Amino acid sequence: MATKVWDGFIRGFHWLLVIGIAVLYFSGEEGWLEVHFVTGYLLLALMATRLIWGIIGSQTAKLSSLFHPPKAILASFKSTATYVGHNPAGSLMVLAFFVLISVQLVSGLFTTDDILVEGPLVAHVPYSWAELAGDIHHTNIDILLIAIAVHISAIVIYRLRGKNLVKPLLTGNTAEPVSSAPAMRSGLIAYGIFVVLSAILLLTWGYEPLMALF
Repeated sequence: MATKVWDGFIRGFHWLLVIGIAVLYFSGEEGWLEVHFVTGYLLLALMATRLIWGIIGSQTAKLSSLFHPPKAILASFKSTATYVGHNPAGSLMVLAFFVLISVQLVSGLFTTDDILVEGPLVAHVPYSWAELAGDIHHTNIDILLIAIAVHISAIVIYRLRGKNLVKPLLTGNTAEPVSSAPAMRSGLIAYGIFVVLSAILLLTWGYEPLMALF
């Protein structure tokens, strides 16, 4: 019997993040600055919603469920035990992504190319800070890409070991036996928060690049 382990928002968050990072990267590489900025604001709203949902959301969405002692993380690499939600090693990867993506998005707010475009907060900090933010923004994306490659490799390795990590993030359910079903909350609440935060960011910082797309 299948057990629901991921709510609708967590599943949507994962795939929206995949799409958003891909768009953010390629728009930056191709110089599609309006797309780049709008996507960045939407991803910032998405990450903020995820952090809020990590406090008020489903049991498996809780941020507290992502923190494990080093011993448990090391043991989970060899363990075949079934976990409700992320296992300790997977939780560490999730936290790393949260940090890397947040650094990428926040640094972009303070970045300028000294020619045509600048982040909405550049005018509020010393120029030296904007330069540092630009360096971080360009270096961090490479680290993020390496982390993504590691993540995909781990998924493939687990699949070869007979564990499908992708299917539960598509269906929300696991067929593996669990000790008890986790408490779930409707993901529609989180989507509502995401829409509100997206509207605020786009109207505050993203209106001009958004209008330029039409």
